[in-house]
Amino acid sequence: MKDLVQSVELGVAQRKGVKITRPKVWLKNKLVRVGLAESLCTYVMMVFGLGSVAQVVTGQGEFGQYLSINLGFALGVGMGVHVGGKVSGAHMNAAVSFTMCTFGRLAWKMLPVYVFAQLLGSFLAAGTIYAVYYVLFPYAEAIHDYCGGNLTVTGIKATAGIFATYPAPYLSLLAGFIDQVFGTAMLLLCLMALSDQKNKPAAAGSEPVAVGLLVLLIGISLGSNSGYAINPTRDIAPRVFTAIAGWGTDVFRAGNGWWWVPLVAPPIGGVLGAGLYKALVELHHPPLSDQGGGLVEELQEETSPLEKQKNTCTNVCV
Repeated sequence: MKDLVQSVELGVAQRKGVKITRPKVWLKNKLVRVGLAESLCTYVMMVFGLGSVAQVVTGQGEFGQYLSINLGFALGVGMGVHVGGKVSGAHMNAAVSFTMCTFGRLAWKMLPVYVFAQLLGSFLAAGTIYAVYYVLFPYAEAIHDYCGGNLTVTGIKATAGIFATYPAPYLSLLAGFIDQVFGTAMLLLCLMALSDQKNKPAAAGSEPVAVGLLVLLIGISLGSNSGYAINPTRDIAPRVFTAIAGWGTDVFRAGNGWWWVPLVAPPIGGVLGAGLYKALVELHHPPLSDQGGGLVEELQEETSPLEKQKNTCTNVCV
């Protein structure tokens, strides 16, 4: 539908004699455009999210508390949706992309593009926060000042948790796995509801706020066990960065080898949550004709101008 509307607009512009020009640097390749947008929106989300963690940890409570981290990630997600929402959909999460592929909302061939873009954005964001808080902020090395230059994964002055998630001391691997499955299931269940046009979707233009509030809700209700990664690419890319930047291979050994849980559990939870919504709600929507003739007539009126224009844009439709 979006392509058709764009084609109609182009056809109308041509009939009116308006010259349509593209910037010389305009990218025609859809995969490149989607990949760049997805990488940038993921970068934006992760910079704000990781930055909020770094500020709380290095500030030792003077510059925020746990709620600050929840707000940082939530608002970061909202800004990310603004950055890439109309181009890539702003998944910013491999579990979301995998779930969309599973339910036919995204072509499987696009999955590697999304995953690579998310990994790149997350890795670069981790590097940025490392530079800002280890070298530049605030006019001294904040992380170095906090931990005395001893980059550790566990302990009182541990700093690896700024970048990746680690389980609470009381959490077993099984409990953590269930925690990640459930948290991601709630994320995708609610995302499906927010985008369900036959139910009560987020109002047009309010999607970034709605998705951000959803992430905030998950953080303040399900975040204490393991930091609510609920996102494979958000966790593994910064973890790899910390292994390279000085924390070493302990980032993979800590928490009884916790690293694979945020990698495996979220895609499972995403499919379960989205499947639950689809099975209990989406599949049982009545036909439009049963929701009132007025709605059907309204839809017909909205689409009729497009139908009339179809023949006029045959030569320009992609």
